[in-house]
Amino acid sequence: MAKDIIMSGMRPTGKLHLGNYFGALENWVKLQEQYKSYHAIVDWHALTTAYEDTSQLQDNIMDVALDWLSAGLNPDKCSIYVQSDVKEIAELFLLLSMLTPVSWLERCPTYKDQLKQLEGRNIANFGFLGYPCLMATDILVFKAKYVPVGEDQVPHLEMSREIARRFNTIYGDTFPEPDALLTEAKVLPGVDGRKMSKSYENAIYLSDTPQEIRSKVGNMITDPKRIRKDDPGSPDVCSVYSFHKIFSQLADIEDTAQMCKSGTIGCVACKKKMAQNLTAFLEPIRSKREQLEAHPDTVRDILNEGAKKARETAVVTLEEVREKMNLKAAE
Repeated sequence: MAKDIIMSGMRPTGKLHLGNYFGALENWVKLQEQYKSYHAIVDWHALTTAYEDTSQLQDNIMDVALDWLSAGLNPDKCSIYVQSDVKEIAELFLLLSMLTPVSWLERCPTYKDQLKQLEGRNIANFGFLGYPCLMATDILVFKAKYVPVGEDQVPHLEMSREIARRFNTIYGDTFPEPDALLTEAKVLPGVDGRKMSKSYENAIYLSDTPQEIRSKVGNMITDPKRIRKDDPGSPDVCSVYSFHKIFSQLADIEDTAQMCKSGTIGCVACKKKMAQNLTAFLEPIRSKREQLEAHPDTVRDILNEGAKKARETAVVTLEEVREKMNLKAAE
């Protein structure tokens, strides 16, 4: 029985952190057992806001591939590829852009948000405006049934559904309207208590060494009202406790909370305990990454093979689209 298809991707912006792992990657690793999965390193998407400096693009692509493979994505169970290696995506993007109203692109929530966040950057270009159509193409080219996303991303997926619906209305049933496969993501704060983000420089990376982990955990924000070691604390406002709830055993979590509330454990000791648990969790990922780093040609072969498998599906989709749009001459 054929498996349903899912598709998702990430922009290549460098090494991945715990927020990336728990926000998406952990779930992808589980889903590859149930679905025919396509996972793209979307380098064309990266160009929509970072086209002026591409000097680190290839290194960033390799970093993402290394982290994906180290965290458990298996090329025998899913297709891992670089977006620009599947040229059919570019052709389908062009064709779908012919029928995508500009008003749809302008009302996209992410478009408006990023215009504000990146104010002052020179991003008033066609690629940035049209990226929701490109995102839809990434999904539709494989006729994906589901897209694993968080609840906050569901409005963005609606654009893909609308474009599929419009194409089907004009040219006949071709694309399924992709549904969200909602991800229950664990949310971790950054070292400074804000959302974990590369731009905030507050992230803990999957590839961090034990020394780097100890240093970062040592700088974490704890209960600001707790001045002395024996002051009673409030674990629910402490970033370190947020990590304990994910990386510590249940008994340790409960003990840590009680000792914090009673003032019988200091923040330094609590952080050391947390750093040990986090290091133990990340060690298999970091170790596998080091092995893969020593064989970059193997990683490139995996990406090339993933692109080959992705193209096999994309080619069939493009043949159908050309025929439906009367772009294929009669034989």
